[in-house]
Amino acid sequence: METRKTMDKINTKELAGMASLSAILLIGQVGMSYLPNIEIVSLLIYIYTQIYRRKTFFIIYVFVLLEGCIYGFGLWWFGYLYIWSILALIVLLTGKPQTSVMTTSAILGLYGLSFGFLYSIPYFFAGGWAAGFSYWVSGIPFDLLHCAGNIAVSLVCYRPVRSLLGKLCTL
Repeated sequence: METRKTMDKINTKELAGMASLSAILLIGQVGMSYLPNIEIVSLLIYIYTQIYRRKTFFIIYVFVLLEGCIYGFGLWWFGYLYIWSILALIVLLTGKPQTSVMTTSAILGLYGLSFGFLYSIPYFFAGGWAAGFSYWVSGIPFDLLHCAGNIAVSLVCYRPVRSLLGKLCTL
């Protein structure tokens, strides 16, 4: 008998569900890619984590792997390995899932604002302080758009998407 609780084993139904949720992330990302830093991925990962808790990490890594298959595996790709996990960790560490649209919007807005800094971390290692700093600073206008986009998307979509996923998806 196992003394330490580990992540539940994944059965076929759960695996198919997680694959579908990963595909939804990819479709949302590719479908909105023509908009500068306005995306649905942050909101979906936020909601996935509220519902599926730690299982969301499997969904995130499949999504990131699929992104690499579509766009190629470059330095940019490494940032996505940890950046979406940070959002999931934020949701997990807040304890009880937030159901307030305003709280969700604030968290996702701050996350969008910090996205560029978090994403620049590999550039600090690869090119030094100046490369990382210049990469981050040059992206601040996009971070502002990302912040505003996350707030707008969560204000409009949080309740209906959360309700729908809560009813449809049981992993």
